[in-house]
Amino acid sequence: MTSLSVAFALVAAVALLLRWQRPAWYWMTFGILIAVVRVLVRYSSVMDACGLTVPPSRFRLAVARMTNRPVPEPRAPRILRLRSTRTGLVLRVKLRPGQDAFDFSAASDRLRHSFVMQNVTAREIRSGVVELRMTGYDVLKRVQMPAHAAGAGVMRVPVAMREDGEVYYRDYRQSPHALNVGATQSGKSVYQRNLVAGLAALDVALVGIDCKQGVELAPLARRFTALADNPDTAAELLDALVDHMADIYQLIRREQRLSADVPDAEITADIWDLPDHLRPTPIVLVVDEVAELALFSSKEEEKRRDRIITALVRLAQLGRAAGIYLEICGQRFGSELGKGITMLRAQLTGRTAHRVNDETSANMAFGDIAPDAVLATIQIRTDRPGTAVAGDSSGGWVRIRTPHLTLRRAVNIANSHAHRTPEIPALDAFRPVLPNLAKVPASAVETAPAPA
Repeated sequence: MTSLSVAFALVAAVALLLRWQRPAWYWMTFGILIAVVRVLVRYSSVMDACGLTVPPSRFRLAVARMTNRPVPEPRAPRILRLRSTRTGLVLRVKLRPGQDAFDFSAASDRLRHSFVMQNVTAREIRSGVVELRMTGYDVLKRVQMPAHAAGAGVMRVPVAMREDGEVYYRDYRQSPHALNVGATQSGKSVYQRNLVAGLAALDVALVGIDCKQGVELAPLARRFTALADNPDTAAELLDALVDHMADIYQLIRREQRLSADVPDAEITADIWDLPDHLRPTPIVLVVDEVAELALFSSKEEEKRRDRIITALVRLAQLGRAAGIYLEICGQRFGSELGKGITMLRAQLTGRTAHRVNDETSANMAFGDIAPDAVLATIQIRTDRPGTAVAGDSSGGWVRIRTPHLTLRRAVNIANSHAHRTPEIPALDAFRPVLPNLAKVPASAVETAPAPA
């Protein structure tokens, strides 16, 4: 009996230590079993307490009355599937007549407390089926990205971890242009660094504008096809991009071949339906501190500013079909930056907001698409850099956190993929001039952002 007690105490001590120091390990060893038992045992009572049951049907009431049986209890949604993941549980339920997916979304906080889980999110899979995704621990406290992201693909890179335990992807085919705002020390630059590191491994041209004399993007310049570090050069670079976009549209027009004998599948209106040997290299334009492009103090600078903003608006409105995608970053993005800024914002489908210093900045990011996300943005804690709220024009949003990626590791990633940097004749004048690359030890070269 004594040996059994000692063994039990030892196991309990190990479980408590893992839960404190390594919550992911605790979840994989002890947490899954405990959570599954808790959910199955409490399921009916929790659904009833959270108002997610329906009264018995009239037929069941009539049968009970005719047979002198007790009144049937309310019915809870039927469990279709319960499976575990590396971060939590996924519960799929079949709705009863009269129930709605919004009922589960509204009760997510009560479900979280009732099942003793870290977070619960609900989404509709199809008509009559709702999926509850529950996390067993705080996945944003210590971000651990999977070694191999299953959903990565063409113009789709993993950049952060979502609060529901899933990987957050930046998908340029789905959201061509995006806005990334955040105050100083909020993690905005690390998000941008992870994005460039993920794009470095793809067949894509990176074009950068960094008016802080290039301190953010210049270290990664070996992977950039073009780079501007001051507003004057940025204006010329944007004009060159607009001209390059016009040339791409001329190419698409030549290849459309609109005739009766051409199959519908071969008629194209963007670069992705062109033959591989004719398809231009897609371009991602990364703009760091967009406010520096919009500020002016003289008439000459005002003319340059109008020229820059006009070019950005043109690229945002027309660039998607030409394979030109925008990533606009800044500490603040508001109407006080002058005319054309709100027009530019309207074209930026993806929105990512890190911690901001005022509610107005959060409103500029989400006020027009997801008012609920504004409150979530201003509640981001200062001791969690990299935490952000990500959304799009559909109104959906989610909390994410980017794994910390040092500048040295980002430079090693960019250098290791320098051979992928394409040459675009229209942008040759803006190609970074760099010395020969010194040999980097194999142990220092990373091919993907490692877990933080």
